[in-house]
Amino acid sequence: MDENAIRQWLIDCFGPIQGEMAWNQLSNMPEAVRDQLMSQDPSTLPKPEEVKSMMQAFTAGGLNTMGDMQQAVEQGPINIKLAKSLALQQANGAGSDSSVNAETGEIARRAISEANLWLDTACEFNPAQGETQLLTRAGWVEDTIDAWAQFASPVAESMNDALASILSQRFGDGEIQTEISGVFAGPIEIPIPDEMKNPAKLMRFVGNTSFAMQLGRAAGDLSHEVRGSFDQGIALLKNPAGGLIVQNVTEYAKSLDIDVNEVMGYLALQELAHARLFASVPWLMPRFEALLGKYARGITIDMDAMEEQIREADLLQLGQPEGGSASAVNITKVAFPDTPEQKQAMKALENLLALVEGWVDAVVWRAGMAHIPHIEQLREMLRRERAIGGPAERTFESLMGMQLRPKRMREAAALWESIGAQEGPEARDAKWSHPDLLPQLPDEQSEDSSNEENGAASATTGTEQTTAQQDIPDSIDWDAELSKLLDEEEHKGDDADGMNDADGTDDADGTDDAGDTNASGDPQSPEEA
Repeated sequence: MDENAIRQWLIDCFGPIQGEMAWNQLSNMPEAVRDQLMSQDPSTLPKPEEVKSMMQAFTAGGLNTMGDMQQAVEQGPINIKLAKSLALQQANGAGSDSSVNAETGEIARRAISEANLWLDTACEFNPAQGETQLLTRAGWVEDTIDAWAQFASPVAESMNDALASILSQRFGDGEIQTEISGVFAGPIEIPIPDEMKNPAKLMRFVGNTSFAMQLGRAAGDLSHEVRGSFDQGIALLKNPAGGLIVQNVTEYAKSLDIDVNEVMGYLALQELAHARLFASVPWLMPRFEALLGKYARGITIDMDAMEEQIREADLLQLGQPEGGSASAVNITKVAFPDTPEQKQAMKALENLLALVEGWVDAVVWRAGMAHIPHIEQLREMLRRERAIGGPAERTFESLMGMQLRPKRMREAAALWESIGAQEGPEARDAKWSHPDLLPQLPDEQSEDSSNEENGAASATTGTEQTTAQQDIPDSIDWDAELSKLLDEEEHKGDDADGMNDADGTDDADGTDDAGDTNASGDPQSPEEA
């Protein structure tokens, strides 16, 4: 890239006056810095529109001076203002509605009213207090970003401590005088303002800002995908009655080619069933928060991997979710494998989430089967989405190092339906009165061992082996296998470089040996799954 190209890029990014100022500053930088910049492939540079967007977000996030940066570090491990600003930029992007129009608003309100009536006949829990909100994408961001930041804060704190420790080890406890390590793959003479010469403080700001960038980008992506406030299986809104993102529901109905009234009715049932459960079970959300906190506090950072990420960071890609210093705080790249305590917390989270989603699935089916003609198609589509997850959920996985997905939802739904059929809805819902009363999903490890023993025994004869192969479909969670396949495809490039998952295990550990079930509780065949 020649000098004219980078000069024009700076002008396009910052305007004629500030662009020329930036060019003059670049011209006065050490030769090593200029050579590094000139060696950049022009196609790897952020687009000027992206740089402008990032600068606007930094301004909205209160990062105008070094004093603002210092204040942001003192306020917490994540700059929530910056995260919200970035998320709102994406939520308000092209094609997004700024308000809920009258026609779709009326459809949504009618669906919510009918859903409450239908749920009265299918479960014992009362409606949550308040009115279910009709949200825009931006409204969803405004109302949920604080909850996401709260969940991610323990991880961010650990990462910030690690970043600060690495730089402190390199420069000691004194001040950085004329150089900063790792920005351009080696010590380069770059003057640093007095306010941020403390190594620990400088790196805390890097982590604070990078986490905000990842969180903001992820929330912005997710605002185009979510259709209700309980889509992640946990309560994110302060409003206990939940909310529907109306534009996303209508677009979802179009993509399925199903009448919007049906889709709105089904998703309203989903949202309100979640709301009734969380509002009626006071220990449920605190239990989720405790398990999330236990997992997050157990994260330990591989300092060597962290320093390598810092060295490879490219500041010219700072505006990208996985570029610049943001790549240095990707938990999947720098965390040690999960501890036994973390694995225990993860298993408890997955089981609790599966029980929640399974109960909702069973109740919604009972409540809506007589009113929603395409309920089976909608039910199956939602199950698959829950199991596989979307790109924004994968971004949160890189930020928090965990998958919030109900891997055993089908099995849990069949369990709740069986309990309801045998004991009645009142006894079924009474099991939520205390955690110890919840039904237990079959133990995966014991079933794994049983299946292995059966497989070894069947290897003795060809006839027995054929019989075992015929039984295999009943012992596979096809949603988990599909999720595994997609994960392998997505991370194929990383695997080629020898990179591992954050927990040090194969994605196959999400495999469920308990078997898929249909609405009646019978095992599914591979074709049905």
